[in-house]
Amino acid sequence: MPRAVVVAGAALALLATAPNAQAAGGIEAPPDKIVIELATVNGSGCRPGTTAVAVAPDNTAFTVTYSEYLAHVGPNSAPTDFRKNCQLNLRVHVPHGFTYAIARADYRGFASLQRGAWGEQRANYYFQGMPETVQKNHRFNGAYNDNWQASDVTDVAQLVWAPCGEKRNFNINTELRVNRGSSNPATTSFMAMDSTDASVSTEYHLAWKTCPRK
Repeated sequence: MPRAVVVAGAALALLATAPNAQAAGGIEAPPDKIVIELATVNGSGCRPGTTAVAVAPDNTAFTVTYSEYLAHVGPNSAPTDFRKNCQLNLRVHVPHGFTYAIARADYRGFASLQRGAWGEQRANYYFQGMPETVQKNHRFNGAYNDNWQASDVTDVAQLVWAPCGEKRNFNINTELRVNRGSSNPATTSFMAMDSTDASVSTEYHLAWKTCPRK
């Protein structure tokens, strides 16, 4: 069954992550509840039952937490383990007269990369029936053994808004890759976007504006 996520009224457009939202017609969140349904989850990094969606404590975003999102290379790795991906298909129900966009996405995880190896996190977003946004890549070079974080921030002028008056699902594609590079082939390198710690999650910040009156 779809997991319903309720995003309630908060000053989303006033987030520090999108300080110019007002200049682009941004507003505070609609006063009525916004419901986000996780319609489908597909990909090698998010098998059914390994992904959870929840509202952020301050109700300014929604978070996605994974439990098996891990890309790795090494002696015990299968040929396809170097790359993991996940596609989230979301149904977002907003009150009449409002539209939304993703203003910022924060990704977190843990990486253990041997010297000479590297890992990469990629993401893009699009509404059903519309062109995909430009894919954004974040690279981490070994030697590296620590938590990692990457943020995608969209300029206000380049925000992709949901079409007013239409119901189109919103898709989020993410990917992790690990390349052995010049590292010792007898060693293992990995990059994960999963954790049992709820603080290690992907967080999507929303911006809102009113639709033109007809």
